[in-house]
Formats: sequence, structure tokens, C-alpha cells
Amino acid sequence: MSLEVCVTTDPEPCFALRRQVFIDEQQVPEEEEWDALDAVAIHLLMTDAGRPLGTARLIIDGDAGKIGRVCVLGERRGTGAGALLMRFAIAHLRARGDLKKLKLSAQSYAIGFYEKLGFTAYGPEYDDAGIPHRDMVMAL
Repeated sequence: MSLEVCVTTDPEPCFALRRQVFIDEQQVPEEEEWDALDAVAIHLLMTDAGRPLGTARLIIDGDAGKIGRVCVLGERRGTGAGALLMRFAIAHLRARGDLKKLKLSAQSYAIGFYEKLGFTAYGPEYDDAGIPHRDMVMAL
């Protein structure tokens, strides 16, 4: 396994992964997956020997960095690939030096995964695209 994560200037492989995981697998309505933030986001791409297998997008909102649209192909979940992707995202945002916190909206089943990375859930559970979510935060 030769996993690599990078910031990419070509978001098309990221969009293809999101289509496969969120739209096809999780049945997120297409109109809810795509938004104007894709045009201003920092897109991360995780590959294994050049094959795309995970992505996330980073948005800067004042003194907060938001990590979103995190996905890994089903065949690679539970292998540490998602944690590698998240550690890269956290390090990339922390290196900016101007952010006070990181935020994300976690699918409720994945809260434990994000807690292991240092995030804390807050607020009530809510529905996003038919999937239960909770907001999470990490102070920098």
C-alpha cells in the first residue's frame, strides 16, 4: 500500500469519488452534493499507486477551517486510509497559522472515527441529505 495525499488543482478525480460514494452508494441527491463551495475549496486527493481512492475538501471561513466531503472507497474503509486523509487535512489547515479551530459535519455513525482524531461533537443530531449528522469541532 503506497498511499499518498496531496492538494490537487484538478478536482475531477475528487468529484468522481464523491459521486461514487455519496450519490451512488449513499443515495445523496445529486443537487445536494454539488454546491458553489467546490469552486473555492482546497481539494485533497488520496491515491494508492496513482489510483484515486479518497478525497476531502477544505473551506476557510474566517478563523475556522471546515473539512467536508470526506470519503474513501468502500474497499479501503477500515484500513487507516481515512485517518491518513484526515491527518493530512488537519496538518494542512494547522500549517496556515491563522485558524483557531477546525469544524466538520460528521455522519453520526462516524463520530467515533473523528473523536479519535481530536474532534468533539456538539449540538443536536440533524438530517443532512437523509443521513443523520452532528457538528464537530477541534481547537487549534
